[in-house]
Amino acid sequence: MTTATSIASKTVSHGTAPRAKRSASTELRRIGTILLAVVFCIVWIFPVYWMFVTSIKPRNQIMTETPVFWPSKLSLDNFVVAVTQTSFLTNLKNSVIVTAISIVLSIILAFFACAALTLYRFRGRKAIMVFVLAIQMTSGGIIPQFIIFNQFGLLNKYSGLILAYIAMVLPFAIWNMRGFFLNIPKDIFESAAVEGANDWQILWKITFPLAAPGIVSTSVFAFINAWNDYMTAYTFMKDQSKYTLPVWLSSFSTPSMGTDFGGQMAASVIFSLPVVIFFMIIQRNIMKGVTTGAVK
Repeated sequence: MTTATSIASKTVSHGTAPRAKRSASTELRRIGTILLAVVFCIVWIFPVYWMFVTSIKPRNQIMTETPVFWPSKLSLDNFVVAVTQTSFLTNLKNSVIVTAISIVLSIILAFFACAALTLYRFRGRKAIMVFVLAIQMTSGGIIPQFIIFNQFGLLNKYSGLILAYIAMVLPFAIWNMRGFFLNIPKDIFESAAVEGANDWQILWKITFPLAAPGIVSTSVFAFINAWNDYMTAYTFMKDQSKYTLPVWLSSFSTPSMGTDFGGQMAASVIFSLPVVIFFMIIQRNIMKGVTTGAVK
């Protein structure tokens, strides 16, 4: 009896040891993953933090030998310098007009394209999607666009810049939104058709609400790309009164006067606010319409 007990205890001890080692190894991996995530978050958020801190520093604390991680006195002088520039309101208006129209038209075109490619069966659907993906992967570049737009007289016009932004975001918008369309159960459309709904009713009363998350996420992408674009606006617009906010940001750095870091950081904060606000609004409503219209 004693021998059997000792053998059993040895077996338990031998089984417990590897389990303890595995538990310790798992715990070390978990701690390492957490530390790596913390380091990544610090590296990611520090530039945003430094931009904000620099924007609220007094001007005598911006360019110092020792970095000032938090100002001894908060100042809004940099924001005053940024918003009192003569071109600020004009460039803000240009950005709002171009971005809003680009988003609306891109989403409308992508919505109808995805509806046609997913809800209807016809020859060449796969070829069209491959073509759309190829356009997204191999962008034509700004020089061919400049030549074409110049031939059609679209340079230095809002319409030309809007078309350029639509061409930039539409391929991804179609590809991204298509995934949401494919996840909609086909039984819903068949039931609606049996009950007498026509194509337009199915499209607007069923497809649109169910595809709302895809429309929202795609609109975020379209907004960020159109709002942040610098090169296209700077190249296509010859008149400074038609520049957008990204071009306005570059006005704080000049060869003769140098760089106004305080004003530039304050302008960057102002420039980032619409993106943050837009995303917060979208985030609260991103799941609306997931099942709206699915249940009669």
